[in-house]
Amino acid sequence: MGVGTGGRSLLVISPHFPPDATAGAHRVRVLAPYLDAHGWRPTVLTVDPRDYEGTLDEDLEARVPASLDVVRCRAWSPGRTRRLGLGDLGLRALSGLWRESRAQVERSHYDAVYITTYPIYPALIGPWLARRFGVPFVLDLQDPWVGAWGATVGGGRAGAVDMKSRMSRAVAMRLERYVVPRASALTGVSTALLDELVTRYPALAARPRAALPIGIDPGDMDWARAHDRPASWLPSRDGRLHVCYVGTALPLGQDVLAAVCAAVARVRASDPARADRIRLHFIGTSNEARPHAAPRVTALATRAGIADLVSEHPPRVPFFDALRVLDRASVILLAGTSEARYTASKLHGALAAGRPLLAVFHAASDVTRALAPLAARAPGVCLLTYDEARPVETLVDTIAATLTQWADAPPEAPVLPADVDDAMAPALAGRLAALLNEVVDARG
Repeated sequence: MGVGTGGRSLLVISPHFPPDATAGAHRVRVLAPYLDAHGWRPTVLTVDPRDYEGTLDEDLEARVPASLDVVRCRAWSPGRTRRLGLGDLGLRALSGLWRESRAQVERSHYDAVYITTYPIYPALIGPWLARRFGVPFVLDLQDPWVGAWGATVGGGRAGAVDMKSRMSRAVAMRLERYVVPRASALTGVSTALLDELVTRYPALAARPRAALPIGIDPGDMDWARAHDRPASWLPSRDGRLHVCYVGTALPLGQDVLAAVCAAVARVRASDPARADRIRLHFIGTSNEARPHAAPRVTALATRAGIADLVSEHPPRVPFFDALRVLDRASVILLAGTSEARYTASKLHGALAAGRPLLAVFHAASDVTRALAPLAARAPGVCLLTYDEARPVETLVDTIAATLTQWADAPPEAPVLPADVDDAMAPALAGRLAALLNEVVDARG
């Protein structure tokens, strides 16, 4: 995973980067170490660890090669900015990232700039650098810039839209209109996300773009296995069917998780003994690191009458602990949302774990497209889809039948190295490098 000397230079701006433990840290962590092999020498510009909020992950930092050029800048203290209602890392770090990116471009020649979001505010640096120095920038979207937040979901009670979420959406729309049309190229975690941007900004249709899943570093799972450690919420190896979901339980995904709980209730109604062999585990559902984060699935299980078969650990868990859950699961549950463009960031980690999969996703999701060929030939992969005409509630009987069958005879874990090659970091870095070459070559 070493970094050497590529032929072209790339400034990568990523506010989140190890030892930051949030999901946004993985995009560049996975891609940057492998770009050199494809002719690009990256310099990662990120935030000083002293200015992150929450727990730092030393294990994650240990996976960053020492030879990778990482430059850090200070951000405003969250203790001060939160008094003004401003906690967003992108806002707190914007001035520091701008100063340091400007200094980097003034000192060294960069062929391109790559900016990944979330947070969104540092994307403003792209047009600023392009205007001042003429350097092209490529914008990467890990989440929709303007999505459901502030429209159908917000920070109010039970996820209701509130004034703050409406204001956040209005600001996001204005910034998107300023930044996105000025990007030389786009990357995003899903095709649907990029297609939606092209619909809003037709001029983007002629610009390079590439759908790049978050993907996985090929050594991460081996590292997690080699550094195993106990945790009370890890599934036991007691012969039961342990169905594990790892990640945030999103407001727009509640109907899918409710359908899974309803399916287990249906198994219990028809065969209590068989249902007793099933356990559902939900890990990291709150997307908050605080130990007393509120549960998001327990109420669904209680309403379905299966609370005794369900365990939930709401606090976000460290990355390698999440991999350990996937590795120990009898079955990995991947669940979508009501949005077709939603893609599961842990899809390829789940595939790399080599465990049976139960995936319940919108029919138009990139996850569905990725798993459909696999499900057609691998008995250890069950893909069930829904859409507006066939809501997820209609899948309850099918989910119940699948869990009943697997409780009696769990499927063999699929061994699918060929199917995850395209989502491995070296392949993703190659696709990004090809897009960057297209951008630079087009400028002559």
